[in-house]
Amino acid sequence: MESQMNRGILELCILYQFLSMDYYGYDIMEKMRPLFPDVKDSTFYVILRRLNTKGYTEIYYGKESNGPQRKYYKITKEGKEYLDHLIQSWRTIKDIVEHLGIN
Repeated sequence: MESQMNRGILELCILYQFLSMDYYGYDIMEKMRPLFPDVKDSTFYVILRRLNTKGYTEIYYGKESNGPQRKYYKITKEGKEYLDHLIQSWRTIKDIVEHLGIN
């Protein structure tokens, strides 16, 4: 898949996962990796940082595990609004492609 398109779809998928629960970086990366096998680990973290910088997620630290504290990501109200926009954009693109006969 073309890398720019891949990143946009991955961003949508990550945000969508945050609707059901909060994730720490490695956990969301492991969940998405089978679906996006060509994406490098660093790309997942770049997307998580960008979503946080834009205010679409917020970070909190969980209880300590056997290693360092885990940094969890939680979707914000702005993130939910942005996700709604991404989903609508996705549906529009999907409709256009289907209208052209591309399945």
